[in-house]
Amino acid sequence: MQGHRIGYIRVSTFEQNPQRQLEQVQVDRVFVDKASGKDARRPQLSELLEFIREGDTVVVHSMDRLARNLDDLRRIVQGLVKRGICVEFVKEHLTFTGEDSPMATLMLSVMGAFAEFERTLIRERQREGIVLAKQRGAYRGRKKALPPDKIEELRRQIADGATKAQAARDFGISRETLYNYLAATGSNNAGQTA
Repeated sequence: MQGHRIGYIRVSTFEQNPQRQLEQVQVDRVFVDKASGKDARRPQLSELLEFIREGDTVVVHSMDRLARNLDDLRRIVQGLVKRGICVEFVKEHLTFTGEDSPMATLMLSVMGAFAEFERTLIRERQREGIVLAKQRGAYRGRKKALPPDKIEELRRQIADGATKAQAARDFGISRETLYNYLAATGSNNAGQTA
């Protein structure tokens, strides 16, 4: 009996299109995480690891989509192949079956190291770009979670005695964001209960 082909997709942001990663690859089921590559919490990957059975194949667009770093990649791939599960990376044209040669193990390490190196370069270029944009005055930081009128409404609610926890829930923001808005105008009443 031939096993199932199970796809795993990870996108870093909610704006990215997950279907693009395995759009022309035949799979029976897909698990999709929307998480940064550095994020250890990947609930769909955990669910996939519980769901998959011996004889199945995990299909992933590329190594950097599956793992956070080289150690994570090796741990996941080796754990799967020990269970009799095949791992296929589409972009790298690599498949690991557990009957791999020493050359395949080397390729996993080398390609994984390149993927990790590439991610590090991207983060470094991003930081450099932000520094240059700040110097030009073009970088304004992250967009505010609330428009000015909502911020004023939030401050009024707090001044009228609403708890900060409830106000944060009402406006759909974190308490940290709420405290930042209050601190910006000195409205943060230290005696107010959270």
